[in-house]
Amino acid sequence: MAPSIRRRGLALGALSLVGALTLSACGFSESGGSASGSGSDSGSAETHTVKTAMGDVKVPVDPKRVVVLDTGELDSALTLGVQPVGATHSASEDSFPSYLPADRTKDIKEVGEIANPNLETVASLKPDLILTSKVRDGDRYEQLKAIAPTVMTESTGTAWKENFQLHAEALGKQAEAKKVVADYDAHVAKVTEAIGGKEKAADTDVNFVRFVEGADIRIYGKQNYIGSILADLGMGRPAITDKAKDGFSYDVSPEKIDLADADVVFTSTYGDPAKAGTTKTMNSGLWKGLKASKDGKVFKVDDRLWIAGIGYTAAGQILDEFQTKMTG
Repeated sequence: MAPSIRRRGLALGALSLVGALTLSACGFSESGGSASGSGSDSGSAETHTVKTAMGDVKVPVDPKRVVVLDTGELDSALTLGVQPVGATHSASEDSFPSYLPADRTKDIKEVGEIANPNLETVASLKPDLILTSKVRDGDRYEQLKAIAPTVMTESTGTAWKENFQLHAEALGKQAEAKKVVADYDAHVAKVTEAIGGKEKAADTDVNFVRFVEGADIRIYGKQNYIGSILADLGMGRPAITDKAKDGFSYDVSPEKIDLADADVVFTSTYGDPAKAGTTKTMNSGLWKGLKASKDGKVFKVDDRLWIAGIGYTAAGQILDEFQTKMTG
């Protein structure tokens, strides 16, 4: 087949896919209202405008069939009392995060992996709202918005609190969001007091070390989800965290793990501990020579909660576990 014919065929195929997704989705009119005969259970055609990373988007005032495409969005929805009809899961797991209540996730349809959703499955759920981020699904925005109004934040991680507010606005749950934030602030104050108060917290340097299968060891900086929680608690952070690339992490080999030294070290593993080097590194002389190791202040925690949770429900559980380990 000639190249020009092949290119035309691919272009037509791409157009057909978008068209098929549009027809199979819940169907929204240009004004943002639900199209008649769409089969969507959205209830009302009334909409409001939300400012997103991709511009202004009209969304239902009271969305009924929400699909979320990352763990942060899943945490936000469930925290706000919204039951998504569909959600993605981590590439390293075949289920939703275990820190979330099983009775709240058991009926959610899996729609593929994070950053690689199955668009046909998403469309088959007839959503009236999709929540995700530009960093995860920006290159799929046109296809997603053809299925349903799609609200994207710019990124994930550090901006989790701002993202939560956008999710709440899109879901029509601003009042509930205010209570969630107030409860979190009170929780932070309680934990800070339990570990000895603000002054002691500031005098205690904490590092978070993540072992990642297929990558270097990450000493987490301050510009990430867990870094923001430690900042809320007023914990001290070692000087190495200031060297983190883009504030996110300072990556080291096992031979330089002594750079992770701190008063307290939390660790997690993404992937297989043997392949990620967790076991070998933590059995090394360098690791055992860390101040935190000598003082019995190294704590292993769940990666899916402390790193991938990225929401207020996860944060509440992290605060509880942090208090238990620091005072135990």
